[in-house]
Amino acid sequence: MAIPNYTYLKLKMPGPNNVITMRSAFSHAFMCDREQFELATAVINSTELLQLGESSTPAVPDYSKPTSSTAFQPLEKTKAVGIDPTNPTKTVRIGTQLRAK
Repeated sequence: MAIPNYTYLKLKMPGPNNVITMRSAFSHAFMCDREQFELATAVINSTELLQLGESSTPAVPDYSKPTSSTAFQPLEKTKAVGIDPTNPTKTVRIGTQLRAK
């Protein structure tokens, strides 16, 4: 498991009388890093989502046009197969010209 290198966790800066040192605990520093990561991720994701929404157009099918001929097989290329031996009216139509894999 990789652990970030928080060697010093100190901020030192010059003060009016001496050096001012601010210390932090590892758990507090890790929590702050995690919060900043989540905030940055949310900002980036929201920006990318807006860009995707602007660049894409919703695909709405035109129901007034006929469907492509590859979507449905003609009746000549299918045959009825019974699925219930006790009731001959229950059938399913299957293709007779299946492609080899």
